[in-house]
Amino acid sequence: MGSQQLAAALTGLRSALVPVTLPIELPGVADHRRAARDLVHQLDDYVLPRLATIDAPLLAVVGGSTGAGKSTLVNSLVGRTVTTPGVIRPTTKSPVLIHHPDDEHWFDDERILPGLIRSRVSSHDQNSLKLVAEPSLPPGLAILDAPDIDSVEERNRVLAAQLLQAADLWLFVTSAARYADAVPWDFLKQAVERRAAVAVVLDRVPPAAMTEVPTHLGQMMTERGLADSPLFAVPETTTDADGLLPDSAVSPIRGWLAGLAADSRTRQQVVLQTLDGAITSMAGRVPALATAVDEQAEALASLRDDARSAYAEAARQVAVQSADGTLLRGEVLARWHELVGTGEFLRALDQKLSWLRDRVWGTIVGKPPEVDKMKVAVENGLEALVREEGEAAAERAEAAWRSTPAGRSLLARHATSHGREDLARASSDFPTKVARAIRDWQGDVIELVADEGMDKRSKARLLAFGVNGAGVALMVAIFAHTGGLTGAEIGVAGGTSVLAQRLLEGIIGDDAVRSLAERAKADLDQRIEALMATELARYEALLGELQTDEHQADALREAVDRVEQERASGYADERALTSGIDTAGELTAGLHEPVVTVQQVTGEAPDVVDAELVERGEER
Repeated sequence: MGSQQLAAALTGLRSALVPVTLPIELPGVADHRRAARDLVHQLDDYVLPRLATIDAPLLAVVGGSTGAGKSTLVNSLVGRTVTTPGVIRPTTKSPVLIHHPDDEHWFDDERILPGLIRSRVSSHDQNSLKLVAEPSLPPGLAILDAPDIDSVEERNRVLAAQLLQAADLWLFVTSAARYADAVPWDFLKQAVERRAAVAVVLDRVPPAAMTEVPTHLGQMMTERGLADSPLFAVPETTTDADGLLPDSAVSPIRGWLAGLAADSRTRQQVVLQTLDGAITSMAGRVPALATAVDEQAEALASLRDDARSAYAEAARQVAVQSADGTLLRGEVLARWHELVGTGEFLRALDQKLSWLRDRVWGTIVGKPPEVDKMKVAVENGLEALVREEGEAAAERAEAAWRSTPAGRSLLARHATSHGREDLARASSDFPTKVARAIRDWQGDVIELVADEGMDKRSKARLLAFGVNGAGVALMVAIFAHTGGLTGAEIGVAGGTSVLAQRLLEGIIGDDAVRSLAERAKADLDQRIEALMATELARYEALLGELQTDEHQADALREAVDRVEQERASGYADERALTSGIDTAGELTAGLHEPVVTVQQVTGEAPDVVDAELVERGEER
């Protein structure tokens, strides 16, 4: 396996990560969003560029707490002022990268940290990276002075974290007064999880505490997985006129860094350790992100189901109540009795021989006024039922959403973008839509009756009674059409329906009545479903704004599986092989030889550690 295959797999992972937005506010979603951004930034800032240039200089990022003395340490390591320590906190704002002049080409482009603008002058622009060419720095080594990890300015904290993630080596600076603070240890914990190469500098240690403090810090590092990491103790001392520490205080650190830079094999081991640790850590974080994407999809599906169920229930209720006799009461029942009480229909049944005369009468005189009143009563009854169920559906859907964190966040988003529109109420034009739909249905029922194929005798009877009257009678029959109910079972409503059905049967026959009733009822149900769908569309539109991809989680899992497969094959490009490094899993301990490790910080005050002894790997 070569680095190209692994790079291709990592590029595929990046493509799967970029679209992840996690738009629904679920518990912990802010952390997952930040993780998705961090993973993309780490790929862009470090993993992909470093994988493409394994032999680039080792980048040691100097990071730590506010006032720990990072800039002073960097200047002292270089031997001159290259980064200016601040007097007012926060201090370092614009990061400074120091490199050997021969290594300039590695850093003047966007190989690493592509989001930062390269500059050769000091700046307080946090988007700027100052490059300093320093001949005294050994080739193959670059040092980056980062902002404070605990800065009061959020942008500084974010930038510090970004820079540390782009490091081959963390040179972590803390002070004797603040080494136990939580924030530094949070960052060091990340380093342990990433298996990043780390060295800790304990700065400003009072001479009287050189026995106790380094030992305690060493114990803390051991307990937290950093037992093999170098620990350097820098005593509290005065600086010279240029603000530099005595050479004896920083020479062990300088010598150790120079040793790493001088040995290409050791340098590459450090790079591969941190690189492989970063890839391993990323691969370990992606499954949790994929699970978060799944949770988003589940929450979205649940919200959609809640809204759809609310309006499906509304349509069902209208379908049931428009066929179980519920509507055959009140004004509808009163108007029906008025219509039947006029005797128009009953007299027509008895005047079988004078149907032609009745037809002519129907043409000249028109439909009786009671038919119009009955039609209006049916219209009003149906409208009231549909509007009531539409309002109830809106209340149910809104209540279901408000009962979940995801739903509440969407309702808040809707309130922000749509002002006064209340999803707990039917839309303002719903009553108009309902009235139009019911009128259209009534018109279609009458046309259905008029278009029904009948023999001449049945057609004559229909014309004698009037098409509108027959249509109204069909509506009445429909309103108690389900369940095989009889007059005895549903009382007055049932009797009313039975009368209407018999009347129609006398005109057009049993089979025709059943067929027309079924067709008219199905048409009514479809119209109600369409009305409820227009109301549901408000909820669907809000969900549609989230722009989620149901295949996103699968894409993440497939991408990380490929990365794991390619990583398992190692980093076997020619340059790594010629350096004697076979796979990422076979890194030696080159980083930790020869160094002052935690175990080597003894009770003796290491105020001066001889660089020559350090280079030979000997303890003081």
